[in-house]
Amino acid sequence: MQQVLQIFKKEFYTYFISPVAYIVISIFLVVTGWFFFSTFFIYNQASLRNFFSLLPLIFSFVVPAVTMRLFAEELNVGSYEMLLTMPVTVGQVVLGKFLAGTLFVGAMLVPTLAYPVTLSLLGALDWGPVAGGYMGALLLGGAFCAVGLLASSLTRNQIVAFIIAMAICFTLTLLDQVLFFLPSRLLGVVSYLGVNGHFKTIAKGVIDSRDLLYFLSVIFVGLYGTHLSVQERD
Repeated sequence: MQQVLQIFKKEFYTYFISPVAYIVISIFLVVTGWFFFSTFFIYNQASLRNFFSLLPLIFSFVVPAVTMRLFAEELNVGSYEMLLTMPVTVGQVVLGKFLAGTLFVGAMLVPTLAYPVTLSLLGALDWGPVAGGYMGALLLGGAFCAVGLLASSLTRNQIVAFIIAMAICFTLTLLDQVLFFLPSRLLGVVSYLGVNGHFKTIAKGVIDSRDLLYFLSVIFVGLYGTHLSVQERD
């Protein structure tokens, strides 16, 4: 566990000495702030429903930008080979990088806590869906980080890693939008694979074991795939 924490600290610290991290955070806050306040003044409701409904789509672009360098950069400059000379396993490296990416996504969400605080001062805010929404956002961020980590382990090019991860995350986000074009026998399977339905349920404050299992499964598949990909390079 100590090795995992060391890798986590190294990767998490690296985020904050890179200008890319601040650019990503700024873009995320500007986009979410714009959509939140524009819809808030239109509907004049003390609710974060519109904010949370946009998160899966926004995360589809933002999270791949957060994870694209985690393996691709090290593979490109050759520092990954140096990492393997240390007393760490592939699993510890993968887990440490995953925790760093996920916690960074969590750090991006911290400034958005100003939104529910502001709403609570302007009207009666139901904190149940707010807590559920942020819990769902962390699970969603973790799932997309696992996907992004897998994409980053497949290539030495960060831009290619970003495109691969974004395509997968974007597809998972929009799956429930194409149900109309699918045969009825596939609706149940495709609907379950889409991330939107699971996230929206949790964002309503309803904690369902099926939704938790979905996000944990995506995380497991992403991390396991990353482990296999990295192992093939040893």
